[in-house]
Amino acid sequence: MTGILILEQSLNGLQFGLMLFLLAAGLTLVFGIMDMINLAHGSIYMVGAYLIASITTASGSFWVGLGAGVLATAALGVLLELSVLRRLYQRDHLSQVLGTFAILLMSNEVVRMVWGSQPISLNPPPTLAGPVELLPGFTYPAYRLFIIGLGLAVALLLYLLVTRTRVGMQVRAGASNREMAQAMGVDVQRLFTAVFAFGAALCAVAGGLLGPLLAVQVGMGESILILAFVVIVIGGIGSIRGALLGAMLVGVVDTAGRALIPMLFNHLVGAEAAASAGPAVASILIYVLMAAVLFFKPQGLFPAHG
Repeated sequence: MTGILILEQSLNGLQFGLMLFLLAAGLTLVFGIMDMINLAHGSIYMVGAYLIASITTASGSFWVGLGAGVLATAALGVLLELSVLRRLYQRDHLSQVLGTFAILLMSNEVVRMVWGSQPISLNPPPTLAGPVELLPGFTYPAYRLFIIGLGLAVALLLYLLVTRTRVGMQVRAGASNREMAQAMGVDVQRLFTAVFAFGAALCAVAGGLLGPLLAVQVGMGESILILAFVVIVIGGIGSIRGALLGAMLVGVVDTAGRALIPMLFNHLVGAEAAASAGPAVASILIYVLMAAVLFFKPQGLFPAHG
């Protein structure tokens, strides 16, 4: 029984980690290339989830909703970058934090005006609604397996894009030394718009895939944005490989900790103390992990080289 629980929580952690990677990948490239702290990233994730849920409801197809919602969110990301964020590039980090935090707050209110304050539902496709037997006596939701497979495919595609293409070479050059990349003829402004659009699309994919598992509601971007920043700090700013490893670590530690720490406390201190102390300790595990990584590697595990 314990072995099955560990396997199940490991798969849950892998699934959650891959979704965090989709969020962190765009965020770490934006941070690495343009040295910009973008708190509006969580708003894009939220708006993407709402767009996908609305289009899915209108069309009756999860796949149509996912595809159209991702494209619409990418276009929204381009519009946001061209109209507002580009003006913040040359400002200091405090101005960037205040500006993008304002966008986050305004986005919450706009979503509340358009969709209302109540969470809206997003159901997985009927073909993925049931469980799959992975081992004798062990079943796992087909939808979660789909998320894991798609997340791994996107991670591989992103790795090949960054390491094997000319655009990827320019992205890595911009992340390592923006001024030198500009001197060598790279149009960093256009490159950053493209990266921002791609990051917005990845946000929407994460929002759409997590929508059936988590509530699609106002403010859903804030908590997951904090986790995305933890991921890029652990992995190293500007690094896709670091974002993937950091997301896997955070996903597994967070998911397994929330399931196993209360059980451990229950054995050690009893059910009553475990009910209050267990979840509290589990919730800080990822921050303990971040502190440990920064103590030994202040630049993160794989800094600034994708």
